[in-house]
Amino acid sequence: MMETRLPRAVLLLCMADVLHSFAIEEKEDVFKRMVCPAFLMFDNAAYLADMTFELPCNCKPEEVSNVVWYFQKTMRSKETTVLTDFAGNVVVDSGHIHVGSNVLKRFSIRMFSLIVFRAQVTDSGLYLCGTKKGDFFYGYDVDVQPTKHITVAFVDRGEHVRDDYTGKLFSLFTTFWDWTKCDRCGVRGEQRRIGLCYMRSAKLHPRYRTALPNVTSCGSRAVSTWLQRRGRRWKPEVAIRSCLAPCVKEQDPQEGVQAISNIIYKLGQKPWLPHVPTQFHKHPVGRDLIIACPGARPEHAVAWDKDSVRLYRSNFLVGVNQSMRVFIDHGNHLHIQRVQFSDKGTYFCWREGQLVAGFRLSVGHQRQRRRTLDDPETIYAVKAISTSYVLISIIFVGIHVCRCCRQVFRCPGTT
Repeated sequence: MMETRLPRAVLLLCMADVLHSFAIEEKEDVFKRMVCPAFLMFDNAAYLADMTFELPCNCKPEEVSNVVWYFQKTMRSKETTVLTDFAGNVVVDSGHIHVGSNVLKRFSIRMFSLIVFRAQVTDSGLYLCGTKKGDFFYGYDVDVQPTKHITVAFVDRGEHVRDDYTGKLFSLFTTFWDWTKCDRCGVRGEQRRIGLCYMRSAKLHPRYRTALPNVTSCGSRAVSTWLQRRGRRWKPEVAIRSCLAPCVKEQDPQEGVQAISNIIYKLGQKPWLPHVPTQFHKHPVGRDLIIACPGARPEHAVAWDKDSVRLYRSNFLVGVNQSMRVFIDHGNHLHIQRVQFSDKGTYFCWREGQLVAGFRLSVGHQRQRRRTLDDPETIYAVKAISTSYVLISIIFVGIHVCRCCRQVFRCPGTT
């Protein structure tokens, strides 16, 4: 039996190799079929802050093997940022991404596509795919909308989203994405629906391409500055409701494989822990920690558990409670601020209703290390010392000026 199974396994591996090659060839064929426009247009794309988004270079000449991504705040801006090395193969570790860091530290290039991690409002602008010579093939008008003062509606509590606004020259409304899948299975889960600010107006710039005529996101460069100021009043919205979905039954493995897995399970596995890939991490006490669910995209349904405790958005969504130390942001990241020893445990990530990963967190004391000038603590200390020095200097100079003035006014009286 073993001799007959080995050729089958080899055959399956060969077929997988062929399929992988076919997938790469199909990716290359997309560029052959897609003709680049003669006049560069910008596709409008809107996202919520803290999300990770991907911009594919939808067309390029066949002879171009590497692409370079460029970023501009506006079309008239004289400053252009190059977002890639000239080999087109920049890859970063998304686990080292921090809020507020420059976009140059939060991007990656994969298969000619630009990936921006944990997008911020300052990342809004024009993204162009081209070559290092300055030839542009495709462009995007990206609008990253803020999560500050975002409107959250919990449907189970009877809360509702806002009504649209209609004016003489423009109208503002919220365009909602579809409801996500139930983020958990077999237990009570939640569904999320993201709504972004959109505007309808006849005074849009014709160079920006939109899905519907005269409709674009509120922060788009197609909108005039005057209309953008009025569009900022309309904040994004998020609707959340409870759900319950059954788990998909996995196919049972063959008898021999099942016997081997049972032996491994009995030898090394803990029966109360789910069988998912688990990453181990030791974090210093008192420092902030952000955990991302592997493979999650902005439109995915993502949920978090700590051991057997469900971290529901109705209790742990950012902004629900201002004093929260542990919360989930609108980009599906789990935040633990000022990590404490009580935070240690295993954090599980659900994606699209399936348990996909575990994160075993242990907490320890921070090792002594040499400070560098770009550390946040060093920058804060330098600013505090500089401010104190300036204030003391002002007080010192002021005292001496007052004493001199006092002596000057006394001199005429003594003579």
